[in-house]
Amino acid sequence: MENVIEILKERSFFDAMTSEELETLLQNPMKVYCGFDPTSDGLHLGNMVPIMALAWFQKCGHTPVALVGGATGMIGDPSGKANERSLLDEQTIRNNSAGIEKDLRQILKGDIVFVNNVDWFKEISMIAFLRDVGKYFRIGTMMAKDSVRARLNSSEGMSFTEFSYQLLQGYDFQHLHKELGVSIQIGGSDQWGNITAGIDLVRKLSGSQVYGMTFPLLLRSDGQKFGKSEKGSIWLSKDKLSPYEFYQYLVRVPDADVLMLMRYLTFMDMDEIRKIESSMKNADYVPNTAQKRLAEEVTTLVHGKDALELALKVTAAAAPGMEAVLDASALAALGKDIPNHEMPKEALIGASVVSLLVTIGLKDSNSEARKLLRNGGVYINNKRIDDERASIELAQLIDNQFLLIAAGKKNKMLVRGVDKNHLLEN
Repeated sequence: MENVIEILKERSFFDAMTSEELETLLQNPMKVYCGFDPTSDGLHLGNMVPIMALAWFQKCGHTPVALVGGATGMIGDPSGKANERSLLDEQTIRNNSAGIEKDLRQILKGDIVFVNNVDWFKEISMIAFLRDVGKYFRIGTMMAKDSVRARLNSSEGMSFTEFSYQLLQGYDFQHLHKELGVSIQIGGSDQWGNITAGIDLVRKLSGSQVYGMTFPLLLRSDGQKFGKSEKGSIWLSKDKLSPYEFYQYLVRVPDADVLMLMRYLTFMDMDEIRKIESSMKNADYVPNTAQKRLAEEVTTLVHGKDALELALKVTAAAAPGMEAVLDASALAALGKDIPNHEMPKEALIGASVVSLLVTIGLKDSNSEARKLLRNGGVYINNKRIDDERASIELAQLIDNQFLLIAAGKKNKMLVRGVDKNHLLEN
């Protein structure tokens, strides 16, 4: 067996572990768990780090356990938070839990155990929990945790609800150790306090030695968290963000971050990553080569090869002047991420390009449209149009319905020619 700790250390995907003997123990198969609280109805790019950590353990012969915190999500983990989370109702938690489990199953394949801690917490009364679990936690130790101390020193302070979170996560470890034989908990560096609380509880309740390992948080070179864009979160679900937009986000990451993302979010061999790092220093390096390689790897991991191929087709379709073969599937996918306009096919065919630019709102007046045409800024199906007298022909409609129009390189619109009955129905 390859040693997963050695692999993660080489990739700088390692922060700390609770015992040095863990690296030796991992020469044999073990069960490892990581928790995901359902604070939203899906996971985003930042959550790829714990997912990849579980995937690396699996790749090295260990059994990953993915825990969705249907119970802990009702409390909210205070770790790394300056303010208390807004409490979510039970139905929202159930919906969020289902969305997160769906995202996890989309990426994690094979011999993986999925659990939800609401399944055991719903059977425990408050009195029983305080008697059987709470008595093993010392207030002084709890208050010494970094996440707790930081909040206690803040102007808002910390509620008892959030203060009790580490008891719940600690009991998760005890339950999974007892019922499934889980011996390792992993999490981000901000989870160290919660992990060690669980290790102490397992030792006190069962006398067993269990272990913890943390990995770095996914931060950009400017210190901000990954997973956000101008349009919002970079979701892992294709229902919340198209594979094309997901791919495009990764293609646009700065050079300063691309190598780190290769180490954290892909299975790329380190020799290849080092070669790419070296090539980026050469004068003949083609900009964005590394980003494209990263985007291809991560998009395939999250969405599959077919989705990557479609994302590449859509990327080509969205680039004015590119010699790309446009088809209906690529344009339909692109249409989810750019403005759309429907109009009767009879009005579209024969319409002047000048008037069409005004009709669909890409230009405010005919004079502006003509000026843009003269300056070579109008593209139809990625082909430049510079004739002010040009009009739309039936042969230009892709799949007899789509027309991709660009006013400059950034302002694009997908026009769909439809029958009049279709417009009346909608």
